[in-house]
Amino acid sequence: MATWRRDGRVTALQRLGCAGLAGALSLSLTAPLELLTVLAQVGSGHCRRGLRGAGRSLCRAEGLRALWKGNLTACLRLFPYSALQLAASRRLVILFTDELGHISHWRAIMAGSLAGMVATIVTYPTDVIKTRLIVQNRLEPSYKGILHAFYKIYHQEGLLALYRGVSPAILGAVPFSAGSFFVYINLDKIWREPIVHFTPLQNFINGCVAAAVAQTLSFPFETVKRKMQRIKRPRVPGFPTTEQLMSVLLAWLTVSDKL
Repeated sequence: MATWRRDGRVTALQRLGCAGLAGALSLSLTAPLELLTVLAQVGSGHCRRGLRGAGRSLCRAEGLRALWKGNLTACLRLFPYSALQLAASRRLVILFTDELGHISHWRAIMAGSLAGMVATIVTYPTDVIKTRLIVQNRLEPSYKGILHAFYKIYHQEGLLALYRGVSPAILGAVPFSAGSFFVYINLDKIWREPIVHFTPLQNFINGCVAAAVAQTLSFPFETVKRKMQRIKRPRVPGFPTTEQLMSVLLAWLTVSDKL
């Protein structure tokens, strides 16, 4: 059982800014590894010779800048994702907290998982665009940027293409949150001392271990998601567009008001 208290030392905007800047820095530093992981998940030919061979092959084919394809999209996605996750997590924790201010470990896991799902669903189109920018050839691009990718995917494949693979992404949020939280609640047993006495080095190691466990548990879902995101399917003939669906909805609302 844990006790939840509001930290009044920093504002919500400051927490968001710190989380966004820290996330953008870490994403930029690890972008080449993330890119090679995505290429391996979707089955790119660059990854047939291992990690180093894939990096060399990609650099020879598309240049050194190719190692950071899609990184701008990932960094821009961080701010709305972090804001939604923090806001949803705060509301859910308050909802799951009892009258004494206590919340069980499993309820905390549920709150974190649901908050991650909300943020994932809302910002998911940017994740699809990131994958498309990564797998394309930088020298002969199908998409010239984030906005062009959004426009082209929407008009050529439909709105649902921007949410292709969202189901494994949502399911993967559960083992990710559960794995990281399981490590966190057992840190005092691992180090054999209270969490409040941890040094910065111990906190760094804790973060790496928690991320490794969570990523390992959710990795199969991530692989399925990436493969689904890469698939390009033309808009189904005869399938109504978003504009047509909205016009039908407005017409139905108008008729309902008259009745």
